[in-house]
Parts: sequence; C-alpha cells; structure tokens
Amino acid sequence: MSFVRRTAVSAFAIACLASSAMAQSPQACGGDLGAFLDGVKSEAVAKGIPADAIDKALAGASIDPKVLSRDRAQGVFKQTFLEFSQRTVSQARLDIGRQKMKQHADVFARAEQEFGVPAGVIAAFWAMETDFGAVQGDFNTRNALVTLAHDCRRPELFRPQLLALIEMVQHGDLEPSTSTGAWAGEIGQVQMLPEDIISFGIDGDGDGHVNVKQSGPDAILTAAKFIQSLGFHAGQPWIQEVTLPADLPWEKSGLGNEMPASEWFAQGVTPRDGNTGFGSLPAALVLPQGRSGPAFLTYPNFNIYLEWNQSFIYTTSAAYFATRLMGAPTYQKGTPQTGLDDGGMKALQTKLQSLGHDVGKIDGILGSGTRRAVQKEQARLGIPADGWPTPDLLQSL
Repeated sequence: MSFVRRTAVSAFAIACLASSAMAQSPQACGGDLGAFLDGVKSEAVAKGIPADAIDKALAGASIDPKVLSRDRAQGVFKQTFLEFSQRTVSQARLDIGRQKMKQHADVFARAEQEFGVPAGVIAAFWAMETDFGAVQGDFNTRNALVTLAHDCRRPELFRPQLLALIEMVQHGDLEPSTSTGAWAGEIGQVQMLPEDIISFGIDGDGDGHVNVKQSGPDAILTAAKFIQSLGFHAGQPWIQEVTLPADLPWEKSGLGNEMPASEWFAQGVTPRDGNTGFGSLPAALVLPQGRSGPAFLTYPNFNIYLEWNQSFIYTTSAAYFATRLMGAPTYQKGTPQTGLDDGGMKALQTKLQSLGHDVGKIDGILGSGTRRAVQKEQARLGIPADGWPTPDLLQSL
C-alpha cells in the first residue's frame, strides 16, 4: 500500500490507544523547545545513554509543521475490501514479492526456523508498507518524533520513541540529521517505531548494525521477531478463503464470534484449498462485503494483523496477500450487493446511533462498531445478518 495511507492509519491507531493512556506531567510537553529538549536530555542521561550520543541525536532538532498538519488530518480507509485489495495485491507486487522471497531465501528460511513466521507473511507486510523498501517516507525521523513528543496531544506515546531513537544513534544505527521515514516516526522497509527496533532488531547481514532502512536481511529478521512477539503461532494458518452454503446463521459471522473451525465445516463452510486439518482451532467467518462477496475464516494468527494495524480492510488484505505469496489462488469476488457511499454511511451511522447503538464517531467508516450495529438491525428486520450495509437496509431503517 502507499506509504502515506499506512502511516495515517498507524497514527489513527495510536490516537485510539492514547485515549486511555495516562498523561504525563505538563513539563513533559509543550513550551519552549530548548527547555523541552533539556528535559529529554536529562531523561536520556538517567537511562545511561552517553552525553555525546544525546548531543548528536538532538543537535539541530526542530519542530516540523508538516508533521503536525499530517497528524491533525489523519486518514482512514473508506474503500471496500475489493477496491483496496485489488489495488494493493497486484500482479506486479506478487511477482516482485516472489522474486524477493527467492533472492533472500536463506534469510526467510532463518526467519521461519527461529521465529516461526513464514516468508509470505513477512513479504506481504514488506510490500504493503513500502513496496519492498522503495517508498519509505521523506520526513526527518528525529524531527518528526521531536515534534510529536513536544506536542501535548499524546507525549506519553512519542517521548519514549524519541528516547529510543537516541539509543539507536548511540548504537550507530541511525544518522539523526539525514535519516528519513514516516511522519509518525516509523522507520525502514517494514515501517517500525524506534522502540520496536531496539527491542526486536536483528543484524541479519552481519555488519554489526541493525539497518532496517537499507538492509533487506535486517528488515526481514527484525520483522519476523516482532511478528512473533505479537503472538504468531508457528505452523498455524492466519486466514483461509472459503465457499459458503446458501443458508448460515449469518449473525454468528464477524470477528469476535469465533467457534471451532470444525463447526463451520459441519455447516457447509468449505475451504477452497481443501484443508480442514485445523478444525480444532477457533475461527471467525469474516465477510468483508457481505455473504455474496469474498469469504474467509480467520484463525488466531490473524490477531497479529490487528496488532499491526487496526483497519479491518488493511489487515484482511495483508493476510490475503500473504496467502497469495504462499501459493493460494485469487479469491472469488462473488457478486456483493451495492454498498453505501460516504453520505449514505454517515446517514446510516446517524440512524443507528439514534436507535441506541454505539457506532463511535459519525465518520462514514464501516468499523467494527458499525458492523455489529448493522448485524443487530438486520436480525431485527429479518434480513440475513451479514454486517454489510446496503441502500435497502438504510431505507428499511
């Protein structure tokens, strides 16, 4: 996917987390930049970071107004799954991904042996985040994190990232005056924040440094260790395309409604790859565009995608991308019913809210709250409760 969209969603997820985080004292943000940086320096010294590394990291640091502008205008997905996945999981990306998997076969083999993460999972993130390192962002990373840590919206999230960046400078893994990345501070070919690079970084090419911007092996192995930390289970699937019978308890579909995969199989849900060997695992039936569109079972490993990015459309596309790189066929598009445009979605959310449903912000986004509310209203009206909002549903309400 494009770099800008990924970082916008990343920051959106951060904003959601920040709403429940404990704010730091007023001295931790805002005010005179020099005084703020002095506070950061004192904290870095207390962490045992040498003064020369701290001075090098923060020399010439400044506020970047473009970062604040991007932060205030965080983007979100309004595309359907078919629109987004067909754009991002292109044949060109699949071809390049398979070439990369062949080029770095030994590194991917090591990643799976040591961390249990298959090549396709890593390569799909690599593709969607930066087009295999081609588009990593052009914001000065140090200044982006100084800006977001100084800004008082959520310093408790970005100040630790700034301190981790100073530690990367100490290790010789980042040049503060020239290193660039995402506006929200993510770095490298798979777009990771400094704290995660410090925690999970691996020198894959043996040069003595963790360089996730320029080194493919470093990026691959660091991503694998990070994905393992999110709870990936070796040898288990993450998503599996299925075909559906005409009649199912549609109200049981959707993330959060897991039951043993064998129970779905018993009701006629059939894996396209024919593999029913994971029947004991909990699985959710996800229908990104309703019962007439593409259909998938998601397994516990799908949770790592939700940890990586909170957008359902992004995560489902990334998970599907990984299966394609591992040999799965193109999904069956089906014939999904026409959905709602932005105005229709906002009108639906307004109506659902008036009926007592918690849909969050009226933003035109088909998020989890809106999907659950749609299912409840579909069930109340005697409509198959597949969570896909249509003009007919809006009219019925």
